[in-house]
Amino acid sequence: MEQGETEAMSSTTQPSGSPAKILIAEDSSTQAQRLRYMLEQQGYEVAVADNGRVALEMAVQFRPALIISDVVMPEMDGYELATQVKADANLRDIPVILVTTMSDPQDVIRGLECGADNFVLKPYDERYLLGRVRYVLANREFHQPQEAGMGVELYFNNKRHYITAGRLQILNLLLSTYDAAIQRNKELQNSKEELQSLNARLEAANRELESFSYSVSHDLRAPLRSISGYSQLLAQDSASTLSSEARRHLKVITESSRQMDQLIDDLLEFSRMGRAEMRESSVDPNDLVQQTIRTLDMASQGRSIAWRIAPLPPVLGDAAMLRQVFANLLGNAVKYTRPRGRRKSRSAAPAKRTVGSSCSCATTA
Repeated sequence: MEQGETEAMSSTTQPSGSPAKILIAEDSSTQAQRLRYMLEQQGYEVAVADNGRVALEMAVQFRPALIISDVVMPEMDGYELATQVKADANLRDIPVILVTTMSDPQDVIRGLECGADNFVLKPYDERYLLGRVRYVLANREFHQPQEAGMGVELYFNNKRHYITAGRLQILNLLLSTYDAAIQRNKELQNSKEELQSLNARLEAANRELESFSYSVSHDLRAPLRSISGYSQLLAQDSASTLSSEARRHLKVITESSRQMDQLIDDLLEFSRMGRAEMRESSVDPNDLVQQTIRTLDMASQGRSIAWRIAPLPPVLGDAAMLRQVFANLLGNAVKYTRPRGRRKSRSAAPAKRTVGSSCSCATTA
């Protein structure tokens, strides 16, 4: 049998040959059952308490070889549990592992003050936690009770702390803290590398999006140029033979072509937004609204629509994006009120259909 296998087996059994007992203090039933299953799979005998007070009572009868405790619990937290265990002459030889996020350096001091033997970072890796358990159980025989009155005084963050834990206990706790710091540093490094990879993929996606936008805009502009060009030729060459209604139609086509060309430009600008700041400038919403209404002439044909637009104050924003907002807002107003008939006023006098009786924009001071 290999040496590693011998150590692993000895850490799961007591000198009598029976399985080593481990007491878990954890208020989350999900976390407790997960940890219990993990330890039982390794051959340990496990008991669970849902807070520190219950765990302290159970420890007297259960006589565990190790206590694994969460720090944050109701009634009695992990620090107080460790303090009570180390203060009891019948329990003080039981090592205590605290499971904590260790988000504050003060956690280390509190761990030293309460006499904890080891730290495990939460969330923990299964193999790492089992390694800590085996290490603590294997070194339990070297643990000696601290003589009364012995201790060391230190200052941390301008506060006095008195540490009564044994030298081996302190060394093990500090080593586990250092080990936890290394583990956290590895996690941060892995997160940094993953973030760099995601950024590279995002930049590649942005380049693909921009390339796609340019390709689409080119394909859209080709037929658009034909529509606009032939409309202008028709208006110039056949102006004398066209009726006033036909000339008005050509004007709408030409204006819509210009609007479509502007929308294509806006699409290209939108594709660059992920890498460029918005182009803020003073914008007159009244002009944008009038431009939008002119493009809706064909959609409004044959309908009695009254545009009632209150004076709109200048705003600070991106003209292209605001133009798109009005195009969507007013276009939907015309589109989705189409099936409705006229609405008579209370005086029974005929009234024109009103679309967008008022318009408002958020302003920037």
